[in-house]
Amino acid sequence: MGIIGGGFDREKIKLFEIGPYEITSRTLLAPMAGITDKPFRAICKKQGAGLTTSEMVTSDLDLINSKKTKLRLSFSEFDSPRSVQIVGSDPKKLAEAAKFNVRNGAQIIDINMGCPAKKVCNVASGSALLKNEKLVANILATVVNSVDVPVTLKTRTGWSKQNRNGLAIAKIAENEGVAALAVHGRTKECAFTGNAEYETIAKIKEQTSIPIFVNGDITSPEKAKQVLDFTNADAVMIGRAAFGNPWIFREINHYLRTGDFLQKPDLFERQKCLVEHITKLHKLYGEFRGLRIARKHINWYCSAIEGYTSVRKVINGTESANEQLARINHFFHQSIMEGETAA
Repeated sequence: MGIIGGGFDREKIKLFEIGPYEITSRTLLAPMAGITDKPFRAICKKQGAGLTTSEMVTSDLDLINSKKTKLRLSFSEFDSPRSVQIVGSDPKKLAEAAKFNVRNGAQIIDINMGCPAKKVCNVASGSALLKNEKLVANILATVVNSVDVPVTLKTRTGWSKQNRNGLAIAKIAENEGVAALAVHGRTKECAFTGNAEYETIAKIKEQTSIPIFVNGDITSPEKAKQVLDFTNADAVMIGRAAFGNPWIFREINHYLRTGDFLQKPDLFERQKCLVEHITKLHKLYGEFRGLRIARKHINWYCSAIEGYTSVRKVINGTESANEQLARINHFFHQSIMEGETAA
């Protein structure tokens, strides 16, 4: 059974709630720095992501008015409910950042305790916080009590393979009033190496009553179903598998509902989606920065298409937004005429 063109035909069935917000899809977009900006969130939402969250933004109010942060906090009409992820280690600063973002339109505040990047962990933020359960409790209580919107948490299975304290963190989160919890199936020390493990997430779901989202190595409809069946989690959270592949949300949603696979998007749909995405990037960031940010997305969308490697430098070498779009359209036109397909 296949569908070509258009987005996900959204069900009107409540699957779970985050505070007052009903989520009607079991696929969510993971917040990712440098990736989940306004254009990317809009594309993924149209393809069936039940919730999208901003890139993480600083809790330092001295920096929050920077142009870079303001762009990260730019919402689209598809961002509903509007979720903003904040990062930091000072409870009071995180609370102030939460209040600032709510005043500026955020409907859900997500706290990052999952990022393993050195520049984040070196300042005792992100997944580095998992080593200090007392501070975790203080942060969560302070932020939850500072705003009248749901607070969610993104975390990992623990500090290290020898210290998988994800269940303890989850119970702290539930006790402090966190509305939902996303867990990446690796520890802080694992970063993104090795395979995700889901046993810890299954224990978290079994021993807590808030919605639990499972994240890590979910790259196909079959894997999504296997992980959901194993963990009994409420939803899967998709990260890197969505790069150049926003259709993964509708594919998983359809498979979970029917057990059937959707036909992969053809080159016409890939072209239309990429052009829409790139146009949004140019509009948001301006020509100079927009076309440079677009390059990584072009590579992700096109890398599976035969013949792309031979024109990659030509497409990426342009310094004009209009020329960038023209070269993308030319590449797809030639690929379609020559009967190429995408893997």
